[in-house]
Amino acid sequence: MTERHAFRAMGTDVELLVEPVDGDPERALAAAVDEFERLEQIMSRFRPDSELSQLNRDRALEASPDLVRVVELALDARERSAGRFDPTVHDALVAAGYDRTFEAVERDAPDAAARTTPCGGGVTVRDGVVTLADGVRLDLGGIGKGYAAERAAELLAPAGPCLVNAGGDVALRGDVEWPVGVETADGMLTLALDRGGLATSGRDRRRWTRGGEERHHLIDPRTGAPAASDLLRVTVVAGDAVEAEVLAKVLFLAGADEAAHTDTAAVLVTADGQTVLTGALR
Repeated sequence: MTERHAFRAMGTDVELLVEPVDGDPERALAAAVDEFERLEQIMSRFRPDSELSQLNRDRALEASPDLVRVVELALDARERSAGRFDPTVHDALVAAGYDRTFEAVERDAPDAAARTTPCGGGVTVRDGVVTLADGVRLDLGGIGKGYAAERAAELLAPAGPCLVNAGGDVALRGDVEWPVGVETADGMLTLALDRGGLATSGRDRRRWTRGGEERHHLIDPRTGAPAASDLLRVTVVAGDAVEAEVLAKVLFLAGADEAAHTDTAAVLVTADGQTVLTGALR
C-alpha cells in the first residue's frame, strides 16, 4: 500500500509517495520532510538568515556543501546553455516585482516602470568559498527545488520505490511505474515514469501585473526582463529533476520553433494553444 505525505515547502506544494518494501516508511517520510526544510534554510532568497541571503549580502561565503553543489550545478548549466539558464537573475526578478514570496506578491500594482537588470555576472567557487562579483546576487529557486526533490528521493528510496513531487519537479527511485499527469492544451497527458526526473517551466502560474502589464518569473538573462516567449509551458523528462529543471527553462527561452526540433523528451504548450511532443515522447 502506497504511503503518502503532503506538505508545503519552498513556496510550493510537496507530495511524497513511497511503496514500502523494507525499513521504516514513516521514518523515511519524516527524514524527507526535514530535508526540504534544511535545504530551504540554505537556499531561500526570502529568508534573511539563509546561507544564500548571507552570500547575496556579503559577496563571499564559506558555504555548506549543498550550497556549493547547487551553485556549481547552476554555473555548469549556464555554461552548457550559453547563458539561457542563469542563476544571477535575482535582481531582475526583484525589478520585475517578484521581491517577496509569491504568496505575498501584489497581483496588480500601479508601477509600470520598464526596468531591465543585466544578468550574467561573475560567480566563482573555490575551496568551498562562493564569491560574487560586484552587483551580482543569486536566485536558486528552480534548480534548488529540483535538487531538494532528488535529495528527498534518496532518503525515501531505502524504504521502497518512491516519487517526490515538489510543485512539478518530480524525482523517482525504484522499479515501479508511476503515472505522472502533464497539463497540455487539450487536457491531461499521463506519462508512465519509473526513473529519472521531470520538471515544468511556464508563465501561466507565477504571474502578476504592473500598471496593466503582465509579468512572470521566467527571466530572459539576455534582456533582464520576463521572457517574451511564444511558449506557455514546457515539461521535460530527463535523467533527474535538476537536469529536467534546467532543460525546461532553456527550451522555454528558446521558443516554439527551436524547441520543437529538440531531441529532449518534452511536452510543449504554445501560447496559441497547440501541444507539441518532442524527443522520445513523439
